[in-house]
Amino acid sequence: MERQLTVRVPAMLADQLDRAARRLRRTRSGVVRLALEAFLDGRRPPDAARPVELVHDLLGSIDSGLPDLGQRHREYLLSRLRRGRQPAP
Repeated sequence: MERQLTVRVPAMLADQLDRAARRLRRTRSGVVRLALEAFLDGRRPPDAARPVELVHDLLGSIDSGLPDLGQRHREYLLSRLRRGRQPAP
């Protein structure tokens, strides 16, 4: 049995909901149900993924050849920048 729920939202959020409903070709209630189900299941919509989740498969996959890069990254960066400013021989 379905139950009705009334929710008050700020105008900006209501506008975003309207746009999402048009984009997805669903009713506002349908979009809210989808979002609520995803939230309660612990899922995130693909376009709301955290940036780290977008590159998770790349983390740790690049070898710089510098064993202490994590500890001396500032020194390496400054050295590289200084070399870049010197005129080529």
